[in-house]
Amino acid sequence: MREEKTRTVARRAFGGRGLGLDWIRLVILGLLAAIVISLGTALYHLGSGKGDSGKLLRALTVRIALSLVLFALLMLAWHAGLIEPRGFHP
Repeated sequence: MREEKTRTVARRAFGGRGLGLDWIRLVILGLLAAIVISLGTALYHLGSGKGDSGKLLRALTVRIALSLVLFALLMLAWHAGLIEPRGFHP
């Protein structure tokens, strides 16, 4: 009963009739894309051989920060009832 009430409150707060799920997916996918882009940038600076370790360090720091933000967002969305684990069914 409490979980259903939490989901209802979360849906009202985040877009009405289940629309919260759509924007949360977009935010998660956007963060994943930003993490991959940051990792690619770090790989480029690592392979360029110019010796600019500052840009490499900055790219990896951004990737770690984005990963932490994504993890926190996933935990908050799960707690608010916006996302649910589905499990693995082979």
